[in-house]
Amino acid sequence: MKADKLRDLDVKELDSQAREAEAQLFHLRLQMGMGQLEGLKKYRALKKDRARMLTLLREKQAGKKG
Repeated sequence: MKADKLRDLDVKELDSQAREAEAQLFHLRLQMGMGQLEGLKKYRALKKDRARMLTLLREKQAGKKG
C-alpha cells in the first residue's frame, strides 16, 4: 500500500490495519516455518507496509501532542 493512501486514514484506522498486518505476518511466518515458501515476497511486502503504517501512526500521534 502506498504511503499517500495511508496518510488519508485516521489514527484508529491505521492502528487497526497495523494490527491486521501483524496477524497476517504471524500466519505467513507459520506457513514458511512449515516449509511453504510461496509467501516470501508477500511477507516482505507486508512487513514494509506495516512499517509504513507504524511510522505514519507515530507521526500523527506526535503531531497531536505537539
